[in-house]
Order: sequence, then C-alpha cells, then structure tokens
Amino acid sequence: MLMRKVPVFVPASPWGLRLPQKFLFLLFLSGLITLCFGALFLLPNSSRLKRLFLAPRTQQPGLEVVADIAGHPLARERESPPNPAPAVPAPGEDDASSQASTRRRKVWLRRTHPTGTREMATAARSSGSTALRPQEGGIPFSFDFNAFRSRLQHPVLGTRADETKEPQSLVRAQREKIKEMMQFAWRSYRLYAMGKNELRPLTKDGYEGNMFGGLNGATVIDSLDTLYLMELQEEFQEAKAWVEENFHLNVVPRKSLLGLNLSHRTAATGEVTLEGRSGLSAQRGSNLEPRPILCCPLESGEASLFEVNIRYIGGLLSAFYLTGEEVFRVKAIKLGEKLLPAFNTPTGIPKGVVNFKSGSNRSWGWAMAGSSSILAEFGSLHLEFLHLTELSGNQVFAEKVRNIRKVLRKINKPFGLYPNFLSPVSGNWMQHHVSVGGLGDSFYEYLIKSWLMSAKTDVEAKDMYYEALEAIETYLVNVSPGGLTYIAEWRGGILDHKMGHLACFSGGMIALGAEDAKEEKRAHYRELAAQITKTCHESYARSDTKLGPEAFWFNSGREAVATQLSESYYILRPEVVESYMYLWRQTHDPIYREWGWEVVLALEKYCRTEAGFSGIQDVYSSIPNHDNKQQTFFLAETLKYLYLLFSEDDMLSLEDWVFNTEAHPLPVNHSDSSSRAGGRL
Repeated sequence: MLMRKVPVFVPASPWGLRLPQKFLFLLFLSGLITLCFGALFLLPNSSRLKRLFLAPRTQQPGLEVVADIAGHPLARERESPPNPAPAVPAPGEDDASSQASTRRRKVWLRRTHPTGTREMATAARSSGSTALRPQEGGIPFSFDFNAFRSRLQHPVLGTRADETKEPQSLVRAQREKIKEMMQFAWRSYRLYAMGKNELRPLTKDGYEGNMFGGLNGATVIDSLDTLYLMELQEEFQEAKAWVEENFHLNVVPRKSLLGLNLSHRTAATGEVTLEGRSGLSAQRGSNLEPRPILCCPLESGEASLFEVNIRYIGGLLSAFYLTGEEVFRVKAIKLGEKLLPAFNTPTGIPKGVVNFKSGSNRSWGWAMAGSSSILAEFGSLHLEFLHLTELSGNQVFAEKVRNIRKVLRKINKPFGLYPNFLSPVSGNWMQHHVSVGGLGDSFYEYLIKSWLMSAKTDVEAKDMYYEALEAIETYLVNVSPGGLTYIAEWRGGILDHKMGHLACFSGGMIALGAEDAKEEKRAHYRELAAQITKTCHESYARSDTKLGPEAFWFNSGREAVATQLSESYYILRPEVVESYMYLWRQTHDPIYREWGWEVVLALEKYCRTEAGFSGIQDVYSSIPNHDNKQQTFFLAETLKYLYLLFSEDDMLSLEDWVFNTEAHPLPVNHSDSSSRAGGRL
C-alpha cells in the first residue's frame, strides 16, 4: 500500500527529492563549482583569492613590493618561476647538479685558478649556511655564484705573508691598527646611530639627511664589504641582519628638511654630512659659491640618482659578489628599478633627482637653474648598471647606460674636453666648465674601469678615456714654479689654478690606466700619476694637522695650500689614500706606505673622538674643531684603501676586481664575451 502512494513506483530520496529534482540540483551545483574555480585560478589579479585557499609560500625578509616595470619578469616576482633554479650552495660546498648545469650553460667567467680555502671558509661563515633560495621569493636566479668564485684568478682575501719576517710583522701591525679603527667606527655607529644614515659622534646620535628618498642605513650598506674584507665577522653579521630585517625599499618618505643649515661647504642638496666623490650632492667639493637655500632642499621622496647608485646599489652588489647572499642581490635589483624614472628624458640622459614616491624626476636647482644634468652623475652609472643586468637578466639597465655613452660619443667636445653640465632635453653642453675634481671626476674614472671590468673588451670606453686624458694633459695639467704638477679647472679657456681634494683620485686613475696606454706613453703616464700624487701629499704635509684641505691653490707664491677658511676643512675624504694604494701596487715604492701611515696617525690624533671619527673645520689649526660627522665614505673608502695599502696585492686583486667610486669592489668579466647572454660588461 505504501508503494502505491508513490507515483510510477519511484523510491523516495533520503532528502525527499525525486530523480528529476536531484538531476537539476546536481547540474546547478557542478556549474557553481566550475564558476568558483574559474574565478579562483583563471581570472587575472586573483592572488588575494588564492591566499584564502592556498598555503602561503615562504617569504624572504625585506622583499618589498616596488613599482612594476611593464614587461619585466620582476613584475611577476611573487609567483614561482616555471623552472626555478636550484639554490646555490654556500661557498666551498660541492654541488654536482650545479656543476653539471654550469658545464651546460654559457659561463660568465672563464676558468682560472680556484679560489683559496681561507676566504671560501670566510664566505661560508658570513652566509651562515647557504644562500637564500630563489624559489623562496623575489627574483628568478640565474647566477652561479660558486662558478663565479672558482674562476677568480686570486683568493678574494689574498694570501698570508710570511709572518716570520720583521718588515712584514710591522706591516701586519699597521694593518691591524687600521682594522681596529674600522671596528671602533662601526661600533660607535651601532651604539649611537644604528639604522640612521650617519653617526654624529659629538652629540652621540644619528643623522638621516634627505637625499636618499627616505632610505636609511647608508652607513650599514657602505660598510658591508669593508667589514667582510677585514674579517670582522661579528660586525658583518650585524650589518647583514639589519639589511635583511630593516632595509625596506617601500619607504614612506620623510618631509623635506627645509630648515637645513646650509654651510659654506654645501652648495647643493643638503649638508656636508652626505658628501662624497661626485659633482652631486653638496657638489662633493666642487668649490662653487654658496647658493640660496631655496634652490637646494629635496622634496618628499626625492633621492639623488648618483648617491643611491654608488653607495646603496654599489654596496649591495659588492656584498653579494663577496658572499653569495641572495638578499643583497634582490635588494640591489629592486632598488635599481626605483632609479629608472630618472632616465625619462628626451635624450635618455638621466636627471639628477628621482622621486621614489611619484616616479617623477628633475635636475638639481643649482645646476644651471635646473636645466642640466651633471657629468660626474650620469657618467658614473655604467659599472653598477651593467652588473644589475648581469644579475637580473633585465637588459633595461645596460641599455640605459649604453645610450648615455652613445650621446656622449656623438656630441662635439670643445678641444676634446667634457664640460660638466649637459642638457638632458637637448643633449647640448650648457657651460664650458671642465673639472677633474667635483662635477666631473668619476666620469673619467668609470671610462678606464669599464675597459678593465670588461676584461679589456670595451674598446669604446678605452678610446674615450685616452682621448679625454690627452685633452686634460694638454689643457689642464700644469707645473707650478715650485715644481708641483697639478690639474687646474678650465672655464671656457681660462684656468683656475687650483685643485680640489676630489681631484686627487686622478693619480691612482692614471696609474691604473698606464699599462694599457700606447707603449710610448706608458712610462710617461706612470710618472704623471706619481707627480700628481706627490702634489696631493704636499697639500697634506703643508698643513698643521698633516691632513689635506678641500681645495688648494697655486698662485701668489703659495702652492698646495688653501687660501680661505671655506676651503680649509677636511671631512675624512679618501681620494689621496686611494692614489697611495694604486701607486703602491704599481711600484711597491715604500714612500706610499709611509705617506699612508702619516694619514693614519693624523686621523687618530685629530679626527678620533670618544664616539667615532669626525671631520675637522680647519686643517691649519692644531686644535681641532670637529664637524660632528662620521661620513659613510670614511668606512667605505678611506679605511678600506688604507687597509689595502698595507695588505698583499692579491687581496681584492686588481686582476679580478674594479672599485666603483665609493670603493665597492665589482668583479671583472673574465669570460668570453661572445658567450654571454646577459650582455657584455
């Protein structure tokens, strides 16, 4: 009887549904599931939905989101690459699969002598265990660090000298003293200013400045390779940990420091505290007259293209090449991307200021009323940008600097000279002021170093360098009545018979390039380098403190001395000891170590304070008046060059490395250039 109550004898469903109803319900449910999964996996910009359902991947600390570049693989960095490369073992470990892969791939550096065990062990200790794996986030990895290190011609940290010999024991003690100075400078910074851009040792606090677009930790980044080089392992690990945990690229820019106290020595972007070797920020010793404060401060988020490149990117690149730590490579590439808007000009010549917040750019207000880019700025990007392409696979970096080279090759040079101001709009020179010191200096340095970094294949850079050097010698090099050789400044054919401290790097540069000059010129250039370096030493020897002034003149019977107080200060600059280091390696003349040690003693006596090192206001006063600034380049350059001066020649051998203008070592490309997929260095 129950069965008769059910039409056509269809059994009742447990849910009370008949067969047609169940069919319709299942059809609807399958359609809904298809729609949901389609939205989750097929529609664009679904990463937020995926995070609701899928387990999150491990994220490297500090890999911040930056503005995407259209068409660049970094825009997809938070998704795993289709075939992620295997992790790179720590230096010294063997990895059969990576070695096989190396043989299959086109290599970056040709096979040479294996790296020694001492610095491989140091690299392993520095990196902890292994380099961060590329699949853990960030940028697809394609650089074989172990293969790179195995092809260096010399151990990175050099070989031990015979410590039983008394002269070597003296040199070792001198080197250890310089190491102690670095340790003291770092620990003072760590204690009173960790994370700030610079230490103020008198007031025992930190200073940020405003020319890095809100980036901080400039001293940390600038110090990484020096700490590694001196085998200060604990200090290096402190610096590395700070970079991993606190060096953020998606910064919220601070307000412009409109109330900057512009001193007589700063004619551009801020205070003397953030000067160095360029024509840029604070014009790095350009010795121009002071300008009104309204032309100078940076707005919120604005950064100096030049300073960020040489200090931050240069420091991160060298830290990666020395240690293989992936965090340094990733952050260098991401930061390089943030600089690219500076190149958005009709000629491709970048402007000096880039806004990290808006992506806009502009020229410095003091540079021909804001209409010009500066030779030392746009001419000092080549080394770092080629390595950014090498480590990222993104050709845009190399294309930007090669375009700069192209513009400079085409433009007419007055008497073969390169003026300091160029319009990024028209591509024409804006003023015929030529200087091998501030505003021009590192442009020439990067020409010869581009030739050397390319393993002497970048013939264009070589030709440009020797042509420029010939013009400089013809029109700027002079000999004083007292027999001192110096490089004057040229203003439309009229010479200023002065030489800036910044120009004292030129002795080392000319010595470095002498070997590849025409045979009949080699001895001449070595002698010219020695004479210029001697003149710079005289500027130190003729002061009461045995430290050199910011600029010195050759007129009115006075030679190699400053003529006014506004040029008498010393801010821990490295250029003179830089030339000592290069001349020592070229000649092994003990005079250069003697002169270098004089600088060490003077720094200890007049610049060391209770809480770090400070510049002094007047080198002609034996009672120091400190400026309360421990410059970042003191740790990056001055102490590094002094340490190398008292080290063996194969420590950071010049056959394997070139130094950028902040003394950050970048490797020479030893490989066959025709086999390189990433573009020739």
